Amino acid sequence: MPSDAADLAARLLDAHVDYERRRLTDPAAFAALVQEEITAFLDVADQLPLEEAVSRDLVKAVARKYAIAFPVDGAIPELVGTVAARLYEYSIADDTRLGDVLDRRRFEELASGVAELGLSRRVVQRVLDSPATEDACVEAVQRAVDTTRLPERIAPAVDSLIERIARRGARTVLAANSAEADHLVLDAAREVWLAGADQSVRDVRDVMSSSDVEDAVVLVFEFWRTFRETPYFESLLAEGVDEVFDTYGGTALAELLDELGIGRDDLVEEAMRFGPPVIARVDADGFVEAALRRRLGPFYASAEFASVVDG
Repeated sequence: MPSDAADLAARLLDAHVDYERRRLTDPAAFAALVQEEITAFLDVADQLPLEEAVSRDLVKAVARKYAIAFPVDGAIPELVGTVAARLYEYSIADDTRLGDVLDRRRFEELASGVAELGLSRRVVQRVLDSPATEDACVEAVQRAVDTTRLPERIAPAVDSLIERIARRGARTVLAANSAEADHLVLDAAREVWLAGADQSVRDVRDVMSSSDVEDAVVLVFEFWRTFRETPYFESLLAEGVDEVFDTYGGTALAELLDELGIGRDDLVEEAMRFGPPVIARVDADGFVEAALRRRLGPFYASAEFASVVDG
């Protein structure tokens, strides 16, 4: 490139970098830039359906990478454990009453809703109908009656009699309570809540210790690590992506954002919340100018620019 063209390129690059940097670092200019870019994006997004913007196979690949293939060893479980321990330490030092965290009316609504769920009823019903539940009741009665002090000839007969009576009684009790299982669960939940509503959050240490928190984190982590590697979970993940595309594939991106509760004002607000302080910080280190020169410099040094100047 001739020297006069190179000099022009250098001066234009300086002016271009200075212009773009001002648009990013000046609050008013950045606000105008945000408004302009978000408006332009939403104008395009209003006409672009999800299935045309990205294919479901690409989304499945990304979902599979981060949900299945992405490693969860190393610092991740350690960080989760550290956060859980900190939250526990905060909780055991807090005087907030449990009743202030969840008031009586909200608890009643939540407990009633859970008790009336078909799933809750079916689980309780299955427990009550299970032979294992009946066996547990019988075993509890048998342990309460000590026949070891009876003569050796009589003890087996007494044990057999107790088992028959206990089993018949257990069947009667379980059957009688089967129809009211959801009410029994609800009443039990109410009693537990009433007994603990006046306790403070820090009293959680009486129920759960720091080692319990650590053990729970480890158990959840180990379950997730093995569960996510099963073909069943992979199939669930793929079905979930298919459902999203079957439902929203023909929906414009702007409308989809509205469905998610994300509007233009939200996008502008978050851009203005994070943009100015982050840009100001990296600009103080000279990163903004360096990045602009790295992006724009190759054009002003290119044969395309030289041909325009020559023309």
